Amino acid sequence: MSGNDPMSVDDTARGHSADLAPNVARLAATVTRLRGEVDHAHAVADGRALIELAKGVLMERLRCGPGDAARQLAALAERAGMTRLEFAADIVGEAAKDRLSEVAAEFLARADDHEDEGSVAVRLRTAESGALATGDTQRVAEAILEHALHPLGATAVAVWLAGPDGSLTLAGSAGFSAEEAARWCYVPPGVPTPAHSALVERDLVWLPALRDSGLPSIGQHTMADGGRATIPTGTGGRIVGVVEICWPDKPALESDRLRRQLEALAELCAHTLDNSTESAVSSPVRSAPQLLGELVDLVDRLPDPALLLCPCVDEADRLDDFRIHHVNSRFADPAGRPGSRIVGSRLLEVYPLTAEENGLLDTIHRVYATGEPFQDRNMMLTTSVDQVPLPVLADVTINRIADTVLVGLRLQDDAAKLTMLLQHAQRLGRIGGFEENVVSGAVLWNSELFSLYGLPPTAAPLPLARLADYAHPDDSHSIGRFLRTLLHHRRSASTAFRLQRSDGVSRYIRVVAEPVVDSRNELITIRGAYQDVSAQHWAEVALAATHDRLAETEQQAIEHNRLTLQLQHAIMPPARAPLDVPGLRAAVRYRPAEKENLVGGDWYDAVTLPSGEVLLCVGDIAGHGIEAATGMVNLRNALRGLAATGAGPAQLLTWLNVVAYNLTNQVTATAIAALYHPSSRTLRWARAGHLPPILRQQGHTTTLPLIQGTLLGALPDATYDEERLQLDDGDVLLLYTDGLIERRDRPVQDSISHLVELVDTHSGNLEQQLDALLTFSTADTDDDTCVVAIEVVSVP
Repeated sequence: MSGNDPMSVDDTARGHSADLAPNVARLAATVTRLRGEVDHAHAVADGRALIELAKGVLMERLRCGPGDAARQLAALAERAGMTRLEFAADIVGEAAKDRLSEVAAEFLARADDHEDEGSVAVRLRTAESGALATGDTQRVAEAILEHALHPLGATAVAVWLAGPDGSLTLAGSAGFSAEEAARWCYVPPGVPTPAHSALVERDLVWLPALRDSGLPSIGQHTMADGGRATIPTGTGGRIVGVVEICWPDKPALESDRLRRQLEALAELCAHTLDNSTESAVSSPVRSAPQLLGELVDLVDRLPDPALLLCPCVDEADRLDDFRIHHVNSRFADPAGRPGSRIVGSRLLEVYPLTAEENGLLDTIHRVYATGEPFQDRNMMLTTSVDQVPLPVLADVTINRIADTVLVGLRLQDDAAKLTMLLQHAQRLGRIGGFEENVVSGAVLWNSELFSLYGLPPTAAPLPLARLADYAHPDDSHSIGRFLRTLLHHRRSASTAFRLQRSDGVSRYIRVVAEPVVDSRNELITIRGAYQDVSAQHWAEVALAATHDRLAETEQQAIEHNRLTLQLQHAIMPPARAPLDVPGLRAAVRYRPAEKENLVGGDWYDAVTLPSGEVLLCVGDIAGHGIEAATGMVNLRNALRGLAATGAGPAQLLTWLNVVAYNLTNQVTATAIAALYHPSSRTLRWARAGHLPPILRQQGHTTTLPLIQGTLLGALPDATYDEERLQLDDGDVLLLYTDGLIERRDRPVQDSISHLVELVDTHSGNLEQQLDALLTFSTADTDDDTCVVAIEVVSVP
């Protein structure tokens, strides 16, 4: 096949791509091998450094030269049955007696059973020598992870450099991908992360699971379920960085032991981070006396009272106190001492009460440790004057500059307190004050007035003559009257107008002003104030609208209840003509509710049927209003129609229950239906959850028994019992609704007993008896009331 053949070109390309994958694999293997060799070289170098440290210890103790020290190290290691590296680690650990030695013991307690004591000590001392031998924080992170953290199960570590503004810069990391480290190279100040929490708390922060904390951090997508520990690190009480250690799961580690181990390991990073901080801020390099001299000049030029403090550390390099290095001439000691008496003294010696919990000393320590500035315009300080505690209010600002702390301390006198009180009152009341010199035209505004007008503080204040330019055109007349009263009549004046700001915001403003005249009654100055009354105005508008809506709703309710009452009265008037049935007297009473909003569904009926029987019934629909009245009409008319079939009371209530359950809008009701046969003087009756009828027979009054009967409309299938009663001359039967007896303060049975007494004691004709029952009724619910009564009489 010729070279010009396209197929030969494609075959060649496929052959090259086939050879490419093995080449890439070989290249990756070479890189891995070279990286391993480099790491091994670093480890060997660290081991050599550890051996050199051990030789130095032997030279100092045996008073010998380097050669003799090397031979002694080899001989002692052979005699102990250990390698030279393992024996060197023991010698250095014995000589150091430092925090790392304590950590080694803690690690040994956690080491695997098959891992001997020497190898653990070698790893720790190797990590230390690697950290101390290099100024590269990245190399320190790798050494700590490889030699110290892997035995604890940790898989990643990040070393953060703390900035003076509270920011965090990733100075070194191990166990994270290069892309992840690049994404987290810088964290701005104020961003909540686990490292920032340790910086603010100035203590170890332990998170059992990063995901549960809700804090973002490096490796948050791949290690979210694992534990995290963040430990602040620094020297002399000043935090220079934070070490963040990651576990792939939630390790069950003893908190006290883990704390000591991790704090000691974090100290290995302190010197490289400290060097990084110094290199970042010391260009050009200046000596400490030079820097202090410049800071003293700076403090003297400050317009506010200030102190310059230098840290005092103890023998263990722990921050103990601060020494007052300098105070400027504006500083006023609360105890009245001159500045020369307190300069050079320690802060706790001069102001011992600053050591109170969360007091000034704690705040200074926090600023010095973290670098985050502090400001409080109303900080309560307590000083001692002649051994008497004296609380004072002060404006306090604290900033760390290099290795010093600058404290601004302005005590608030009565004038300052009154000024601040006035400022707060103006701010809360949204009041802006002004003063205008009529002679010179100069206008003075306070800061709140610029805010009301929506203008920057650098803008020129507006004179009263331009007030109409910023007001709604409809308010020009009221503004004109205000200015005439103030400028020409020289009397105090006020007005309200709609302020239209340049940013499109409209506010309702009230302005009050008074003229200031000289001895010749010449106008020289105008003083006044603007107040934003927008909230009050809109509240009044909303209140008026609400009042209108309430009035409309009330009128609708009155109309609704009026129509309901008319409907009820049209169907069931309060009084009806008596029944014309031989041998029977009948009387009915209907008393509507006293309140229109309580119009309910009480109903009654007393009518002669085509069969000659008399239908007597009362009922009570649950609820009030138009729905209850409509339900009452449906049931009353349905019962009349069903009664024409000639069925008995029990059957009538059974059919009426079907109507209530299926053919009405969820109506429930109680009822009593009775049929009286005039010729036989028998009464059949049934009950659907209603109150029992009352019978007066042969001079004795009682209630009829509560026969079985379920509420109408409650169940789809309900049956009702029926009772038969024989009546004689003079017997009176009373049917009623609960509006006649119901009270809120007594059981219904007591009210029924009281009604029985009333029926038993009142005489007269039937009409008079019903009027007496309504008159002496003790009901207090103002509900509808229906009463139906019959009396059997002899036929003439």
